[in-house]
Amino acid sequence: MTSVVQTLADLPAYLSPARGWQALRELFYRSSFYRRALGTRAVDAVRLTYPENWPEDRPAADAILDGVFLLAGRRLPLGGVPWTTVPDGAAAEMLHGFAWLADLKASGTEEARARARELVGGWIELNPRWSTPAWRPDVLGRRLTAWLAASDFVLAGADDGFRRRFLLSASVQARHLVRTASQGGGDAGAIAAAAGRIAAALCLGVGGLEPALELLEREIDRQVLADGGHVQRCPSVHLAVLRDLLGVRAGLQVAQAEIPLVVQGAIDRMAPMLRTFRMGDGGLALFNGGKEEDHRLIGAVLAKAGVKGKARSSAPHTGFERLAAGRTVIVVDTGPPPPAGADRLAHAGILAFEMSAERNRVVVNCGACAGDHARWTGAMRSTGAHSTLGVDDASSLEFRADGRLRQRSVHMTVSRREAEGAHWLEASHDGYGRRFGLVHKRRLYLDAGGEDIRGEDELEGRGGRFFRVRFHLHPQVQASLIQDGAAVLLKPPTGRGWRFLAVGGTIALEESTYLGVSDVPRRSEQIVVTGALKGEGARVKWAFRREGNAGRKTKGGWPAASRLLYRANHH
Repeated sequence: MTSVVQTLADLPAYLSPARGWQALRELFYRSSFYRRALGTRAVDAVRLTYPENWPEDRPAADAILDGVFLLAGRRLPLGGVPWTTVPDGAAAEMLHGFAWLADLKASGTEEARARARELVGGWIELNPRWSTPAWRPDVLGRRLTAWLAASDFVLAGADDGFRRRFLLSASVQARHLVRTASQGGGDAGAIAAAAGRIAAALCLGVGGLEPALELLEREIDRQVLADGGHVQRCPSVHLAVLRDLLGVRAGLQVAQAEIPLVVQGAIDRMAPMLRTFRMGDGGLALFNGGKEEDHRLIGAVLAKAGVKGKARSSAPHTGFERLAAGRTVIVVDTGPPPPAGADRLAHAGILAFEMSAERNRVVVNCGACAGDHARWTGAMRSTGAHSTLGVDDASSLEFRADGRLRQRSVHMTVSRREAEGAHWLEASHDGYGRRFGLVHKRRLYLDAGGEDIRGEDELEGRGGRFFRVRFHLHPQVQASLIQDGAAVLLKPPTGRGWRFLAVGGTIALEESTYLGVSDVPRRSEQIVVTGALKGEGARVKWAFRREGNAGRKTKGGWPAASRLLYRANHH
């Protein structure tokens, strides 16, 4: 087994008191004494079916019926006997979380019902005592919620023996969750655990509703920021947390219980922020471990939230800016890294951006690896996998061997102006300050028609050997060097193309990889502008311009609105 201690800098975190207490707790949870303490008494019945109604993932349901579990595009065999071949890591968390049970319920067939009982019954038989990750609070909260939401489907027509086992296991799990849901906290898992406690209180009468709601409210205060963003700064996590809160609200409504203002307030703030992350195709931008996600699910979440209003243009607390004009959307990461405890998914993509035109993604980040492939995970978290500037092939953030951030003190500046429908954004960070003594500044301009994008990347300082400014392209975008290598012509699958130009470095087209939808890599390309650092910093100016824009200059300075915004920012 590989040790998580990679350098002496990692040692204090590895030997922290929190780790010691957690190890002692886990030893106690594994004991037969603790199992007896959870009791052998089951509730008489499920008082109400926890309401969950999301778009069905039919391929996922069909795969489970065939003995296969789909995880980020990969097919994992469930084995002849359920739960005997469960893999470790992310796959185990997803399997033990049982979110896929809703897909079997949605299919509604007797075959799906029989398979659901087989999988639930197999889990009960093979997981009677505490183990990780199956009994971890976040996984347990998700599983309990999923079981209670599908209980009417699973228990319909079941024999008395299965019904007793189901109710006893659910009761024991709920009692353990009551005791452990408040441990840790600070990330989306704590909200999932609190939501599971609320489901247990409403459906099983275990634990009491008020303390469960108090726990959820505390986590909302810690995690949902003033602009509606989630502290982990991951669009996919944001979507999951909003789903959990909508589930809690629906459960309280069915039970005719009062909906706390804190819960409703979080929903009201998070829905517009979810729109901020949407690109032209309806999916989510790729930042900090996120995937595109299913546009049907995103639409259903926004519909259930019932919150009208446009996407937020600026989210200063979460650290994102959205520039939208015409049918062009640009989303920029302008925030510092997440705090300790919420950094498990953090990527080194400071000042990276994504751009879509109409329904086409054009400039992207490479995505994330949701599975347990350490090399892919590390590669996707690096600065090189993002559409931003990198120095000496180093990342703007440093990671410990356990995946958490080692570097936290990153100073950011952000300013934004709008005039005559055009947008100007200027931001900077000193993530390269400690190692290279450099500050990265990025300026972006989007014209009012959404057809002229200008950018400038500047390094201030005297360190480093070379820089690379990367623009990763979506796999469906065809790219070719033109004008003797002075420009790149981009052809999306639909609509007019784009022309990329740059001065201050050498333009090249290189291979890239896209994991925005699944963990199955898709081949793509990237534009790379490379230059040397000679102790005087560097400056690169670049542009994306729509093909066929007659009458516009391609060189010779910024458009009039851009100069206006520039002067407003610098005087």
